[in-house]
Amino acid sequence: MKKFLYIVDHYIPFPSSEYGGLWVVIAENDDECFDMITQLNNDNYYESYYTVLKEKIQNARIYELKENVESKIVESFTT
Repeated sequence: MKKFLYIVDHYIPFPSSEYGGLWVVIAENDDECFDMITQLNNDNYYESYYTVLKEKIQNARIYELKENVESKIVESFTT
């Protein structure tokens, strides 16, 4: 099965918020990437921005991997 490296930049600009993050995720598709990011989220604050997050995932930089590796969040930075 093909895997992809997603670089998802999801910041909510001031004055609405100063929250967001940058995630580097290995996933099979957009849905798996979304699930992994939202499961990582322990703060319900981001839930109101999930529709925007889906758009950010669809517009993320996505690279096809040559090897079949485990799906995971490689790196994350959130504020």
